[in-house]
Amino acid sequence: MGHDHDHHSSSSNLKVAFFLNLVFTVIELFGGIWTNSIAILTDVIHDFGDSVSLGLAWYFDRLSQHERTARHTYGYRRFRLLGGLVTGLVLLIGLGFVLYHAVLRLNEPAEVRVSGMFVLAFLGIAFNGAAVLRMNSGTSLTEKLVSWHLLEDLLGWVAVLIGAAVIAIWNLPIVDPILSIGISMIVLWNVGRNLKKVILVLLQATPEDFDIDRFEEEGLKIPGVDSFHHIHCWSIDGESHVFSAHVVLSDQSGDLVEVKRRVRELIDDETFEHITLEIELPSEDCSQGETPDHDHE
Repeated sequence: MGHDHDHHSSSSNLKVAFFLNLVFTVIELFGGIWTNSIAILTDVIHDFGDSVSLGLAWYFDRLSQHERTARHTYGYRRFRLLGGLVTGLVLLIGLGFVLYHAVLRLNEPAEVRVSGMFVLAFLGIAFNGAAVLRMNSGTSLTEKLVSWHLLEDLLGWVAVLIGAAVIAIWNLPIVDPILSIGISMIVLWNVGRNLKKVILVLLQATPEDFDIDRFEEEGLKIPGVDSFHHIHCWSIDGESHVFSAHVVLSDQSGDLVEVKRRVRELIDDETFEHITLEIELPSEDCSQGETPDHDHE
């Protein structure tokens, strides 16, 4: 029930962020024409790409709430990662686009209508600030990437506001691209970290919060356990994990129920949604068609 609540909350957050971003993109288009600002018109393209990626993230998040089927036995929650992946990639492209034009403006600072920049900066901070506050409570990888996505836009408009003030007082238009470059580099670092997490989940890497070597070390201390093999642990969507292992008994007369209970105590955490343990007797051979197991070494 907790996961179901989180998923509905995530979908609602992404929906709000999508519509806020889309409405502001339209406002920004007319504002860019009014201020005669190439930088703002360039950002319109960036924000339109943001709207597309946010819309896809919202769609995939809603799709992830579907129940399990015979074809998708873990349900559709893994589709949430596609939204995070698309959002991260679009943001990287958008940041590259912004950095490229900011570097060009270092050599040729452009004259703009400062009063218009102030108005758009306040609107940009209001719209993106509201979206960031809404997304800040999210826990999924997609929401975290979207949050940085929106924070990048928010900081960008803070830079526009500061730049407009500096230009109005000291007539130094070069301040705007300098601030833009600095903020873009900070956001780029954080987006890269979260995008790496999404990719690792898609590649079924062992979750960071679970130590397989420690599990095996503690498991071997359980009376009646001889060894473990085919230990596998991966994440469905970055929040709910799956675990499976073969447990070889040292004594056929051991209490199977007690052994399973003790082993499960080592992993029975709320983040593990599916736990599968196969108990094997010492004389059993489970190597039929299996490749050597080195994934936990």
